[in-house]
Amino acid sequence: LSPSPHWYNTSIMGLSLSSSLRIGLLSAAVGTAAGFSFGAAAASGVRRTASTGLRPASLAAQSSAAAVSFKDAGLCKKLDVPADLLEKVDVFIFDCDGVIWKGDSLIDKVPAVLAMLRAAGKKVFFVTNNSTKSRKGYLGKFKSLGLEETQPEEIFSSSFAAAAYLEQTKFKESGKKVYIIGEVGIEEELDMIGVPWIGGGSDAGKKIALKSGYALPHDSDVGAVIVGFDREINYHKIQYAQLCINENPGCEFIATNLDAVTHLTDAQEWAGNGAMAGAIKGCTGREPTLVGKPSPLMIDYMVEKFGIERGRICMVGDRLDTDILFGQNNGLLSCLTLSGVTTEEKLLSPENEIKPDFYVDSIADFL
Repeated sequence: LSPSPHWYNTSIMGLSLSSSLRIGLLSAAVGTAAGFSFGAAAASGVRRTASTGLRPASLAAQSSAAAVSFKDAGLCKKLDVPADLLEKVDVFIFDCDGVIWKGDSLIDKVPAVLAMLRAAGKKVFFVTNNSTKSRKGYLGKFKSLGLEETQPEEIFSSSFAAAAYLEQTKFKESGKKVYIIGEVGIEEELDMIGVPWIGGGSDAGKKIALKSGYALPHDSDVGAVIVGFDREINYHKIQYAQLCINENPGCEFIATNLDAVTHLTDAQEWAGNGAMAGAIKGCTGREPTLVGKPSPLMIDYMVEKFGIERGRICMVGDRLDTDILFGQNNGLLSCLTLSGVTTEEKLLSPENEIKPDFYVDSIADFL
């Protein structure tokens, strides 16, 4: 690795951040950016075939042409032959909820799939929009589910993305603090970069006693409000956030993600952070800066940090509007898994305009 002149020694769980990282922000669509100058050495030796073996070039070309024709025709190809995907990809980026696990239950054959990919020389990363845990917290979950080979640098959460964004914008130098709607994941990531914060878990259970003449006081030094998934959101938090955004000059509204639903258990879907962010959007009239998928922040970081080619990366997820769009917006291959929130009926419906390169019932189909 050859750091750029602007590289400095802020480290979060072993991953350093560059002060020159230019993050493409999302309010609606996205741009791409990155300020690193790493070589491709980290990716050398990765490009190997899956255990199914190499095919003749003519067959590979036919497969590629077929994949293009499916997309051009607005169709999706169900993955029947794993090599059709595995031979095109050096790096797999997996969403977690609905792909690796549901709630606290591991999806069938995930350990075997990850072991096969690593044995074939593939790099694997895990990118989740769930901000309730920091990367340290997610590492603990991977280990508890028996995925012992997972490394800290393979995990990218939207709580980390929020901290990375504050690093890029030099928020700490402003002397301001952050108000958090969210859980411990955001708190821990901000602690790691030394950004002061208020709210979060400490505001759980707070109530407002409405009476004549009462005004809720708020901290005028709050320069950003980060909204992440919060199982203890309440009216106090919503009111405090809107006061900071509406009344503190320059206060920024940041959302870790806008997912409509999430997997808290394996029995049903639960309201996601789109509900929390939507509440703040509704009372401020402001669009948030989005740092999770499908924002390019995390993929830009990975591409430059590890020197990997976008065209040899596959995003694997269960959501069309975040995971698959994240792949398409950032020049990646994409594979939808039906083990999460998206049904085959929805995927193949004429109303759906977001088409992955491939889809599978679950990642067990990679075997």
